[in-house]
Amino acid sequence: MSTFPVTRLRRLRRTSGIRNLVRETRLDLDDFVMPLFVGPEGLANEDLPGLSRHSVETLVAEADELERLGVRAVILFGIPEEKDDEGSGAWDDDGIVQRALRALDGTSLVRLTDVCLCEYTSHGHCGVIRDGEVSNDETLELIARAAVSHVEAGADAVCPSDMMDGRVAAIRDELPDTPIVAYSAKYASAFYGPFREAAESAPAFGDRRGYQMDPANVREALRECEQDVAEGADVLMVKPALPYLDVIRATRERFDLPLAAYNVSGEYAMVKAAATKGFLDEQQAAIESLTAIKRAGADLVFSYWTKELARWL
Repeated sequence: MSTFPVTRLRRLRRTSGIRNLVRETRLDLDDFVMPLFVGPEGLANEDLPGLSRHSVETLVAEADELERLGVRAVILFGIPEEKDDEGSGAWDDDGIVQRALRALDGTSLVRLTDVCLCEYTSHGHCGVIRDGEVSNDETLELIARAAVSHVEAGADAVCPSDMMDGRVAAIRDELPDTPIVAYSAKYASAFYGPFREAAESAPAFGDRRGYQMDPANVREALRECEQDVAEGADVLMVKPALPYLDVIRATRERFDLPLAAYNVSGEYAMVKAAATKGFLDEQQAAIESLTAIKRAGADLVFSYWTKELARWL
């Protein structure tokens, strides 16, 4: 084996052109999904523009701009006008996501929807509450009902994020031909804060550690993925992304299904805040972060930087 001075690895780093030729991991807009929040009233977020809330009307204009920039896919999160104990707005034919989906009919964007009850329940949890806890099996029927309603309104794929055992099977029984992007390894993370504010989905009591995953576990994540594969998932997801790059890698090595990773609101907000203080360059830090997620093995990346990435690329 050749060694220095014959071997000089810096030779392939000398110019940007050479670096581009030998780059191992590339970012492509085809692989990115832009999250969009839609509610009865729009609400701009100057500090975190990716977490702004759209009305149905402004959502259409935003979709037009995303298409123009080359973004291929969006995932919709709905904030209803009214909430109740069951989260019935999630499957209302005239619900906020259903209206948004119909408004986006005819666009070239792939329309994915988040399927969960937390934005729609008065208590902020992801399912029906019984004796102070989320009732897994009672929730399954409601999750499936919401997924069916989304597809009937025009969703191209559904993304169950509730972390109830058996939810992929419940949806698959009702939707044999619809792609399911399963939030398979969704951790009880501290990095969801800005999202919960934007989506008005913080729990009114307790937390979600009884159904979302313990951040310390990776073998359990693989069991979750294995179960979702058996139940009919088409795409697996790890969420969050950056603190769980090892989980993304382990999932990639174990399973052949397409793998998604969610670059969550807290990851996005930290870089935004540091850039505001002048501690780092946002564009460089964002691209480095997104490249790390792809390098770890993700095929798809859900990220609030997708719109900005379209301009940077």
